[in-house]
Amino acid sequence: MIETLKKYIPELAAAPVFELVKANAVYLKIVNERLTRHGDYRKLPNGQHQITVNVSLNKYRFLITLIHEIAHLVAFEKYGRHIKPHGKEWKFTFQTLMLPFIRPEIFPSDTLPYLARHFKNPKASSDTDAHLSVVLKKYDPPSDKNYIFEIPLGAKFRIQNGRIFRKGKKRVKRYECTELSTGKVYVFQPNAEVYKID
Repeated sequence: MIETLKKYIPELAAAPVFELVKANAVYLKIVNERLTRHGDYRKLPNGQHQITVNVSLNKYRFLITLIHEIAHLVAFEKYGRHIKPHGKEWKFTFQTLMLPFIRPEIFPSDTLPYLARHFKNPKASSDTDAHLSVVLKKYDPPSDKNYIFEIPLGAKFRIQNGRIFRKGKKRVKRYECTELSTGKVYVFQPNAEVYKID
């Protein structure tokens, strides 16, 4: 399994991740891309711990996602099922499990300051941390997507499901964008990935 892991995560992370997978009896499934999530943890009816991670993630995001999901398993096992999924017990567990990996032998040096900042108080998704999301995207394969913050004010863009919007002004952290077909205003994270329409 270590050789399989090396295809998806940084090479030097493979052995310690394998130990985490083995110690927690994880059934790891690598699945086709899901738009709403990078990964998922669930305890199956037979008691087995199943973690799924999207195949499309770059190796650094894959590693963060896999440790994120293992942290759910470990936190639920240690503190019980009554805890909040992304509450203080999970945050502490995620920080503890992730800390050994935040090193220049595993992550590129340009990502380390953003990872250090993110893991002071990890969020439910690394995507909600715009700075970390942008630095990790540099390691994705080339894409025709843009971040909202890269698109000029007033420009039109399309989201994954085909709906078309016009970019509006920035509210404190997010952008107000108008859906062209309905005139409704929606707010977008600055690091939301969209397709610019020329």
